[in-house]
Amino acid sequence: MPIELRPERLLPPSPPAPPVAGFDNPEQEAAFFYGLFLRGYSYQELRQDIEVPAEVQKQWQRHSGRDPGFASVASQMLSYRRRVLAIFQALVATEHALVQ
Repeated sequence: MPIELRPERLLPPSPPAPPVAGFDNPEQEAAFFYGLFLRGYSYQELRQDIEVPAEVQKQWQRHSGRDPGFASVASQMLSYRRRVLAIFQALVATEHALVQ
């Protein structure tokens, strides 16, 4: 029985996409937004600035279907923005609890 050589077996698996520079310190960005909050900026407006709007997420999904490289970056961006938002919300909640 002859051995069947398939090209996908000869290639090593693709490494995961490297993290995009700038997505490594959500704490610092959340602290920046928290500083704005302490200076009187609206919580809701800051929250909206941090979040990725649903319509932008839909655009990213459509583009990701055509460009797998972009899909990886978009996923990292969305994850990063969600971490920033969670940290920001925790800081505001802690401040709120201390005030009361």
